[in-house]
Amino acid sequence: MQVLSLPIVTTYALILLFGAVGIIQLAGIPAVRAAYLRMGYPARAYRLTGAVELLAACLLAVSGLRPLGVAVAAAVNFIAVVLLLKNRKYLLATPGVMVMAALPLVVLSIR
Repeated sequence: MQVLSLPIVTTYALILLFGAVGIIQLAGIPAVRAAYLRMGYPARAYRLTGAVELLAACLLAVSGLRPLGVAVAAAVNFIAVVLLLKNRKYLLATPGVMVMAALPLVVLSIR
């Protein structure tokens, strides 16, 4: 039986988060498309973002690829936070900053 430690629970939570957000982005619900257009990004940029977030979730899920998953997740998250701050969406950038703070815990779960 595996003991659930804080790094492992954080890893599972981030896998679920990146996976869910990636699916929502790829689905291209109207609110997502409108937000991208409102901020001046290309019409289908949400699909690329969703694909990269799903890739990050998949890499985080495989123990041997977790360091690469942390790198991909950190990169996509950093870019998202910077773009939100650039567009003065400070409140929307807060969850991204919290995810960035949680990513180092994932490194501790690597065996």
